[in-house]
Amino acid sequence: MKILKGFLIGLLSLIGLVSLILLILFMVNNSRLSYLKTKNADSSLSKEYIIKNVNIIPMNKDTVLQNKMVQIKEGRIFKINDIIEKQGLETIDGEGKFLLPGLIDMHVHVWDRYELGLYLANGVTTVRNLWGIPLHLRIKKELENEELIGPMFFTSSPKLTGPEDFGDDKVQIQSIEQAKELVTDYSDRGYDYIKTYAGITEPLFDAIVEQAASLNLDVVSHPSFQMTYSKNFIDQVATIEHVEDIVQQPLAYQLDSVKLDSVIQLMAKSNISFSPTLSGYHKIYEMLTNEAILESKDLRYINPLFRSVDSEAQVARWQGEKSKNPEITENILRQHKFHLYIIKQLHENGINIVSSTDAGIGANPAGFSIHQELKFYKEAGLSNYEVLRTATHNASMVHKEFKDLGEVSRGKIANLILTSENPLNNLETLKEPEWVIIKGRLIEKKSLTLFKEKAYNRNNMVISALNWIENLLIER
Repeated sequence: MKILKGFLIGLLSLIGLVSLILLILFMVNNSRLSYLKTKNADSSLSKEYIIKNVNIIPMNKDTVLQNKMVQIKEGRIFKINDIIEKQGLETIDGEGKFLLPGLIDMHVHVWDRYELGLYLANGVTTVRNLWGIPLHLRIKKELENEELIGPMFFTSSPKLTGPEDFGDDKVQIQSIEQAKELVTDYSDRGYDYIKTYAGITEPLFDAIVEQAASLNLDVVSHPSFQMTYSKNFIDQVATIEHVEDIVQQPLAYQLDSVKLDSVIQLMAKSNISFSPTLSGYHKIYEMLTNEAILESKDLRYINPLFRSVDSEAQVARWQGEKSKNPEITENILRQHKFHLYIIKQLHENGINIVSSTDAGIGANPAGFSIHQELKFYKEAGLSNYEVLRTATHNASMVHKEFKDLGEVSRGKIANLILTSENPLNNLETLKEPEWVIIKGRLIEKKSLTLFKEKAYNRNNMVISALNWIENLLIER
């Protein structure tokens, strides 16, 4: 009995010690994130203020409104005019620079709160996270309650797939009943959208769509190899993800422009929006051509846990493929160029393209990747205005929650960026915004620089691992 008592005392002591260590780790990490806390942040939030002397790029049409004044009130654009006379309001000088809607990235993977600052520092004021775990529900609540500074944040459910699509990064559904139960559960818990994944079967997909429709939830589809690609062309599916899946599925890995035309014609008849993630695919080419990519500065902005697990695994995979097949580098580049052709065809056929990057995994850092994505749309043949539409106005047509985003016009949410040059002439100016305004809160350049520095130097691998363990315990 004394041995058992001693064992229990020792076990309880160990549990207490581990709990104390974990508590200290969370407290330290929370302290390091204080720069994003609204009560501590070096940023300006007024219920009402005026910006003067700005050139507005409204993004509801291809124009520049010169030398305007903008009144911000309670987080929204209240008035735009040549002159706004309002006594007692703070007035901020735009110095003749260019005011446009904040950028929207429609396909990201967020792994910690440091990445919220990275998105803002790159002019991204709204993100759609498409790999939901419990951490994201907490982040969403903190942002909605204005406890943290960050982009507007929407998140899908965990990735739902079929019973034979194995992997701890997704939920394998065994029955139609389970599919409906999961959709209801995710809705109740606060996930914004339902994400279906590459191994979902047609009966399970139908059940998910039916249940999502009954709950007024949009579905985001990573196309499944278990059903025809055109099965995605339905109203409940808000976006189809990944341009490479067009090549891999309906084109059967052939860069076939004739078959592509038939796919695009079917897509054009639907109300679907397309989320390309060109930059995510192009990272394969970069991993093949840069053996030192893991030591690059860009990868220091990726969450440390995912850099040490996912990034290293992907680099090893593609370097291994190159050793077995020397032609793979040229093949990947050739397919990337075909992706650009697909983008042009989608655009010319009136399909709504929304900027998306697949940031946060592989070799694709949060925030920075949107500039590469927009550059690729430009290379595909879109004008600067058309490129900017993909990251602003186009997204406002996808989800009901986005209807007040993507424009500089009266009544819209004041998610804005100020650039030194006109991005209609030079997209590169988007990389270094002078200000970012998120729901009326103006964040100056020195704070945006700080956001980058803090993310670059973070060391939160243990906290990230605990968040992932929590996900495995709750979502599996």
